[in-house]
Amino acid sequence: MVAIKRRWVRWILRSLLAMAVLVAAGGGWVLYQHDYELRQEQVTIIGGKQPLKGVLAWPTTGKGPYGLVVFVHGDGPIDATNKEGYLPLWEAFAQAGYASLSWNKPGVDGAPGNWLDQSMADRAAETVAAITWAKGRPGIDPSRIGLWGASQAGWVMPKVAVRLPELRFVIAAATAINWQQQGRYWLTAKLRDEHASADRMRAELARQEKMLALLRAGAPYEQYKAAVGNTTMTAERWTFASKNYTSDASQDLAAMRVPVLLLLPGHDRNVDVADSEAGYRRHLRAPGLLQVRHLPDATHSLIRKEIEDSKLKTYFLSFAAPRSLFPDGFLDDQRRYLEQIS
Repeated sequence: MVAIKRRWVRWILRSLLAMAVLVAAGGGWVLYQHDYELRQEQVTIIGGKQPLKGVLAWPTTGKGPYGLVVFVHGDGPIDATNKEGYLPLWEAFAQAGYASLSWNKPGVDGAPGNWLDQSMADRAAETVAAITWAKGRPGIDPSRIGLWGASQAGWVMPKVAVRLPELRFVIAAATAINWQQQGRYWLTAKLRDEHASADRMRAELARQEKMLALLRAGAPYEQYKAAVGNTTMTAERWTFASKNYTSDASQDLAAMRVPVLLLLPGHDRNVDVADSEAGYRRHLRAPGLLQVRHLPDATHSLIRKEIEDSKLKTYFLSFAAPRSLFPDGFLDDQRRYLEQIS
């Protein structure tokens, strides 16, 4: 009886030890996955309308001065690291000999201001000020500075590139051409995903046209709210829309002389990527000015569709293997692009 108890105790102890080893190994793997080859410096960017709280991510290998990738956010209250979603990109760029610069949008994480008060021209001026500031930083090569931006950044980066033709490159991910066309595409795609009836489709599109008519008339928020009834749009968002609904990248793209790498997801429900590709090809005709990469497995957020379709997979991989959220070859391809363009 005593021998049986001893064997039972030994079995329990061995099981607990095995579990402890597995937990330790799993924890070590997670730590490894979140250990990026970067040196992150908290910075305050001055010279624009207001100070910007940001991060300057430096390579940990090689010898400077380094090139610089300046990040331009998409829509929404985004912080400097995009909740650490930018870190895999920063690491890939560091491997190519580039530092990365990003900042909290106004009003995010204690930053002054409110990003919903900004027009696309305001955001472009903010980016130009950040580049001017960065050119004066020791360790940065002012002749090798470019932009990376997604979604709404497509209305910001061309403005910056026209003002600063010395930029080395622009990487544009899932960017649209015309604000209103993009809005119609998004609404139509959303309704189709919801299997909306033809009557509902017509009603929702008519509602959107009513909103645009009110924007064109300069209507205040209360008039809009009374006209359309129930709405999720806030007064601040209405102000933001009124400043930006006429945005169109065509004129700025036509004036650009900076090389562009255009990234087009295959499962984009926010942006009509066929329209974007046609617009970029129409306006960037000079030889070598435009390269296009199709990402068949990616969504608008640049995550693999099979992952984004599952909240569990998205959560797990964000925690355990964040680099694997992106399509195969996504990070390496951009690293090679920077190596070649340098």
